[in-house]
Amino acid sequence: MQTNIRSPLKWAGGKKRVIGDIQKLLPVKGKKRLVEPFVGGGSVFLNLDFDEYLLVDMNKDLISLFNIIKNKPKAFIRDAKKLFVSTNNQAEKYYEFRAKFNASSNPYERAVIFLYLNRHGYNGLCRYNKSGGYNVPFGRYKHPYFPQVELEFFAEKAKKATFIQGDFDMAFSQMRADDVIYCDPPYSPINPTSSFTAYAGNTFTDDDQKRLVACAENAKKLGVPTLISNHYVDFTKALYCKADKTSLFQVQRSISQKGKGRIKVKEVLALYYK
Repeated sequence: MQTNIRSPLKWAGGKKRVIGDIQKLLPVKGKKRLVEPFVGGGSVFLNLDFDEYLLVDMNKDLISLFNIIKNKPKAFIRDAKKLFVSTNNQAEKYYEFRAKFNASSNPYERAVIFLYLNRHGYNGLCRYNKSGGYNVPFGRYKHPYFPQVELEFFAEKAKKATFIQGDFDMAFSQMRADDVIYCDPPYSPINPTSSFTAYAGNTFTDDDQKRLVACAENAKKLGVPTLISNHYVDFTKALYCKADKTSLFQVQRSISQKGKGRIKVKEVLALYYK
């Protein structure tokens, strides 16, 4: 199938550029359902064709948004589009909406504002403070894009999906023999000073990385293949030493808002499958 479908969200660490690498390693013969314990922006499930999808993430706002797009697509697109006007593309308005989002307990209102914040905020980040408040700064983009086509495609594809908020082991606890699992956890830092391991406001630790591998090894015993993405660093080199297959490749990362600062980093795909 076509593999250049974009998520309606800007998402740091999104997998759109490496879908082909994932497809090459993912064993799909006889598998009817794709399970993603870290669905993130959703690029992988949007670009892979299965009969069913079980999509899990710790981020409550993300899963709530996805369920609302699935169940109320027309109303959501109509209401979200109203926020994408030039008068709202300024710092003062952005921070007003951010404060309104943090104060709201209405799931639908939060979902509408979440899309606005995602598209107007800095560099596709989704970040919360220790109190659970969304704290991504204003992005200062000239013309934030309203993803109507992407939302419509997502809503159609989501008819075959179940979205659940929870820890990754919840996804593994529901696996079936006809599943294939793809994991895109918060990456291990490239260096000790790096801290991009936040997981929906929580820290994703080395022990969590080890726990994920244990889940993959258990799934393997049951005949369910698991593919895991991560940075290729000393820690992950040792962590995935018992994987049945690994694939290394380089990806280009933007390290500035305007995309002018880019570096190449090495990533690994580790497959656990008998």
